[in-house]
Amino acid sequence: MAAALRAERVEIRMTPAQKENLERAASLRGTSVTDFILNEVQPAATATIQEFELLELREEDRRIFVEALLNPPEPNEAIKAAVARYRKMGL
Repeated sequence: MAAALRAERVEIRMTPAQKENLERAASLRGTSVTDFILNEVQPAATATIQEFELLELREEDRRIFVEALLNPPEPNEAIKAAVARYRKMGL
């Protein structure tokens, strides 16, 4: 990554042993501590986001979900009452 693109900073506190460990690992990889951290943390961040944002369904569950989207059931009384309350609020 070009230095010009790296405008944001993140600060962390760690023990001297943790810092030494990171420095050693970065050195073994022949990279800076910053690059080492970014290369290790970015995939973990992406995986965490996908874990929370991606809905994975088994085949039967997928079929039921799509069927409900394509042919939604008629609203029951609780839903109708909620809609009426919402409309009454004028939102």
